[in-house]
Parts: sequence; C-alpha cells; structure tokens
Amino acid sequence: MKAWPALAICVIQGIFFLAHWFVLFTWIAFWPGLAPAKAAGLHAAMLVLAFSFVAASLLAFRFSHPAVSLVYWLAAVWSGFLNFFFWTSFLCWIAWFALRLTHLSVHPAAVRPLLAGVLYAIAALAALYGLINARILRIRRFTVELPNLPASWKGRRAVLLSDLHLGPIYGVRFCRRLVAKAARFAPDIVFLPGDLFDGTKGDLDRLVAPLKKLTPPLGMYFSTGNHEEFTDPAHYIEAVARAGIHVLGDQLVTVDGVQVAGVFYHSSSSPLRMKAALDGMKLDPARPSILLNHAPTRLPTVEQGGFNLQLSGHTHGGQFLPFTWITSSIYGLFTSGLHRFGALQVCTSTGAGTWGPPVRVGTRPEMVLLTFESLE
Repeated sequence: MKAWPALAICVIQGIFFLAHWFVLFTWIAFWPGLAPAKAAGLHAAMLVLAFSFVAASLLAFRFSHPAVSLVYWLAAVWSGFLNFFFWTSFLCWIAWFALRLTHLSVHPAAVRPLLAGVLYAIAALAALYGLINARILRIRRFTVELPNLPASWKGRRAVLLSDLHLGPIYGVRFCRRLVAKAARFAPDIVFLPGDLFDGTKGDLDRLVAPLKKLTPPLGMYFSTGNHEEFTDPAHYIEAVARAGIHVLGDQLVTVDGVQVAGVFYHSSSSPLRMKAALDGMKLDPARPSILLNHAPTRLPTVEQGGFNLQLSGHTHGGQFLPFTWITSSIYGLFTSGLHRFGALQVCTSTGAGTWGPPVRVGTRPEMVLLTFESLE
C-alpha cells in the first residue's frame, strides 16, 4: 500500500476511535453505577465498533460477497448513528454545565440520566429518520433554456442521475427501481455525471444491467466521478460501455445539433488540467453545449470555455447534519439546484444514493428531470 492511502486510513481510523471514546466516556459519565460486567461489555462492544467501518470498507474494496456486504451495511448504519451520538455527547455536557451554572435544578446530578436519555433518544430517532429518508427518492424538475437550441430539442426531456454509488449497499434492486422510475418520464436522453459505482469490489456488469432497459432515443452519457477513480477507472468504464452507455472521457459529441461533453474527474482537479481538457474538445460556440463534470467546480474555466450548461453531482447536499453546513460553505449556491455562474448554468443533483452511512438528514435523494427550451 502506498504511503498516502495508508496515512489517510490511519487518520480516519484515529478519528473513529476518538469519536467512540468520547461517546463511551459520556455514556458512563451520565449513567454511572454500571455493574462491572456490563461496563466491560460496553467497552468491548465500543472497541469493536470503533474499528468496524474502516475494516468493513477495506474488505469491501477487496472482496465481493454477501457476507462482506452485510458487514459493510451494518458498519455503515452504525457510523450514521455514531455521528448523531457524537454531537449529542457535546450537547449533554453543554446542557449539564448550563444546569450547574444557572442552578435551574436543585439536584443536578439526579437530572443527568434523564437529560442524557432524552437527548440520545432524539439522536437515535434522527438517525432512524435518516435511514428511511435516504430510501425515498424525490423527483426534481427544472426547465433549462439554451441559446441556439435546435427546434428538435424544444420540449425534450433529460433525466439526470448522479451518485448512485452502486455497490454493497445500493445494489441491483436499487438500480432497477431507479430505471423503472426514470422510464415513466420517457426521457429523450439520460446523463450520468459520475459515482455510478461506489468504488468497491463487485460484479459491475450485474450492477449496471438494469440500465440496459432504459433506452432513450438520444442515448445515455456518462463521465467518471471520484469513486470510479479511487483505483484504475478502466474496469468501471468498460462495464459502463458494455451496458451501451456512451462514456465521455475528456470528449465531446454532437447529439442532434447539441454538443454533449464530459470530463474525467481527475481532469477537473486543477484549473490548468480542466482548461487543457476543454480546449482539446474544440467547442463550437454557435451550438448549444452541455458538460458533464462530476463536481460543481472549475466554473470560471467552464464558463470561459464557452459551455452553456454544466451537470454535476458529488455534493450529496452534505447528506446529513452537520456536514450539510460544511458542504454549503465549500460549494455555496452550487451545492444543489439550478443556478447561474455568469453565462453558464449549473445544475447540481444531490444524488440518488449515499456514501458511507446510508442516512440523509437535511437533504433528499433525487432524480432530476430537465426540460429544454430555447433562449429567445
């Protein structure tokens, strides 16, 4: 294993270990008097859970087996609960010190178990809600006006499907359900701007097989996301191509008078790489153009390159609190939805799937339906 991935794994594992320690420390502090056997069991359980997600992730990257998928799912679900328990632990201490300082309770020590019980119950309910919410796909609709749009494109509809994360958690049934929902809209074209796969080991052909039943007249178009490029993306690209999907890797094609392009995720890693990729496409400014760029980044470069519309995903909208705030601080207005960056329109989907915890609180999984009209 190379040094940087090994270091990243150690850092992530260290964060998980400290988070579990803090939650365990808070539990014991607010619920004192546990019998020695129960306390020892709780310590042992939290120690195992502290290493579960990183270990399960490493297994999922190397092995494809139902048992591995189950372990990964359990570890991912627990990491979602851990997130809410971790922040609730802070709230417990803040509330406790507030009680002590304000003297609102005559016997504050007696209130500690009740206080913690209420706050942790709310945290557990938030995580349960997030598990359910992450499975309820919403349809989001936008009308996009493009300059010089051919008459044949007026009123045409496109489905934007981003961040499916097909793998141990979102499998064939999930993909089949998305395809059935998309087919109801009879889209003329389908866009897949990256993270179609989770990046883990799996039967890629089987995972994308349901997409073969989605047969829009103008085709389906795919560009890579970061999860396809964790390792060599060739096997992902080949599986997508075998499914009859057009792969746009720093390429541009003309689809009935509209230019459709896509960039590899690594090409968007810097403004210079992005500019080089876009310059190599020889864009015709007299024709409308659409770019698949996994993350809503490099917008000045894309606008200067002459593109009219960028389709992105990647953000998940932050997926769940408090990361929704962090994501918004990074991507701002372009975290989700359809917005303008000068002459460029940017449509960012929060994605259909999830990464890590299959939890969404403060965001929704979505399929985006675009209707094209001419900009008069």
